[in-house]
Amino acid sequence: MNQIKFTGQKAFYQGKVRDVYTLTNDILVMWASNRISAFDVILPRYIPYKGQVLNQVAAYMLNACNDICPHWLLETPTAVTSIGKKCEPIKIEIVVRAYLSGHAWRTYRQGKKELCGVPLAAGLKENDRLPYPIITPSTKAAEGHDEDISESEILATKLATAGEWELLKNYALRLFERGSQLAAKQGLILVDTKYEFGLYKNEITLMDEIHTPDSSRYFYADGYSEKQEKGEKQNQLSKEFVREWLIENNFMGQPGQVIPVMNDDWVLTISKKYIELYEKITGLSFLPNLDSDEVIFEKTQQALQKYRD
Repeated sequence: MNQIKFTGQKAFYQGKVRDVYTLTNDILVMWASNRISAFDVILPRYIPYKGQVLNQVAAYMLNACNDICPHWLLETPTAVTSIGKKCEPIKIEIVVRAYLSGHAWRTYRQGKKELCGVPLAAGLKENDRLPYPIITPSTKAAEGHDEDISESEILATKLATAGEWELLKNYALRLFERGSQLAAKQGLILVDTKYEFGLYKNEITLMDEIHTPDSSRYFYADGYSEKQEKGEKQNQLSKEFVREWLIENNFMGQPGQVIPVMNDDWVLTISKKYIELYEKITGLSFLPNLDSDEVIFEKTQQALQKYRD
């Protein structure tokens, strides 16, 4: 995909799952690939339709949050491309958690009763609901692993001013509330998610995807309480099942560890789970994108014309 060049393109960046093209007028094109990453490592197999799911869920969720805060997205000319505003990133990943799951649970299980400066009650079980949503930020690393960081450390290192941080927290909690409401309508629980912000013309602006299976964890609401009471594993829609498979196969992205082989059946399973989340969270039927890269490029190029004019 990096051979593609849009008219007026001045920069290209390949992220873990997206290819990002910057035009001379500071308009971005994000092309969602079928790459999948876990533990900050890109896995060797592509997942069919994963990019389409991420692109379309993100657009659905961003458009459902137009009244909460400014965001980068202008339009989605194809199933896998989005056009938006180039922002200067704020180097903080804002994770909002309403349940003790994933990284929070792994940290808690090690005996640590505080996460990013936020105290956690004793006696909690995996996937227990927290009294209220908490913010557990991390530094946004250019390479390697993101690192947990506390509010006091954010202010001390001047990653954000006190005023900026208050606004970021306010936006994140309101977005999480909206995401939770949308999920509840579809019989889902939004367990945790991450938000990334930047500055566009000196205004704090929401960047990147939101409430997608790559950035979020969902439980099925039906049966949640019963499973917690019995200590059973929750039925969830997220990328956590990929992380769990990697952990079971002795891979957590650490030096010297070898990525386990992903066979065709496993790749197909992951693809089906992504499609399942799309249909479950939007209530829409998934229509596979069959356009070639060349057609996607031409449609996106044509849509960009209005921003050049």
